[in-house]
Amino acid sequence: MAPSRATTRLATALLRQTTQPKLRRPSPSSTLPRTYHSYDHPPPPGVFSPAEKAILSAAYKHVPEHGFTQHALTLGARDAGYLDISTNLLPEGPFSLIRYHLVTKREALAPWAKAVFGEGEQGAAAAPLKVPEKVERLTWERLLSNAEVNHRWQEASPALAVMAQPSHIPASLQELALLADEIYFLSGDKSVDPSWYTKRGSLSVIYASSELFMTNDRSPGYGETRAFLQRRLDETSTVSGTLGSVAQWVGFTASAGLNVLRSKGIRI
Repeated sequence: MAPSRATTRLATALLRQTTQPKLRRPSPSSTLPRTYHSYDHPPPPGVFSPAEKAILSAAYKHVPEHGFTQHALTLGARDAGYLDISTNLLPEGPFSLIRYHLVTKREALAPWAKAVFGEGEQGAAAAPLKVPEKVERLTWERLLSNAEVNHRWQEASPALAVMAQPSHIPASLQELALLADEIYFLSGDKSVDPSWYTKRGSLSVIYASSELFMTNDRSPGYGETRAFLQRRLDETSTVSGTLGSVAQWVGFTASAGLNVLRSKGIRI
């Protein structure tokens, strides 16, 4: 069964937002803000306060049964030793729980990458993976981390529909951009030319469309989703040298992803 129109709103917004020609060539004097990792400065403070983390961490355990709902938040507050009214600490309601999922799963990629790609005697014995191979494996690992809650993304109060609400789209887009940047950073990408933008913009679109595809995938181990992901990455790599601009490259990625999703009966 194809996801409802509501569950595709966020993916459509992500695809369209990313294809807008707003990216500029990076230069030493450019004032365009962009996310990046620094080895010389401490990371920014966390998204959630200690109290919020305690409630959300406990509430997240109830998501497989109750979904990304206010009820799950209430149960989490009780489990964490707080009164029910303590959920008022989370003014965004269920979206706070969705954002907790997005943030924690993104942050979990770093230790995973260190364990799988880390340097050392074992790593030195094997041929090192190239950046595109690492990007594929990291993106797939992030998609797999949705497995336990995948069935909760398209229900009566679906996570994708909540994320697609106008007030939540900026935070959703920001988290998607952070995810793409994290994946390329952990993959060892060191580009400083316009490909810095095209790679991250394209990966954002590919991830969003793959995540939506996954909600409709009933194949063993989500094999069809991984094949979808690999095709999109391969297509983007193949045409990257022939397209003349950032907007064209990201636009091709979005168009290809949308066409396949529509062919599978997903209404976008």
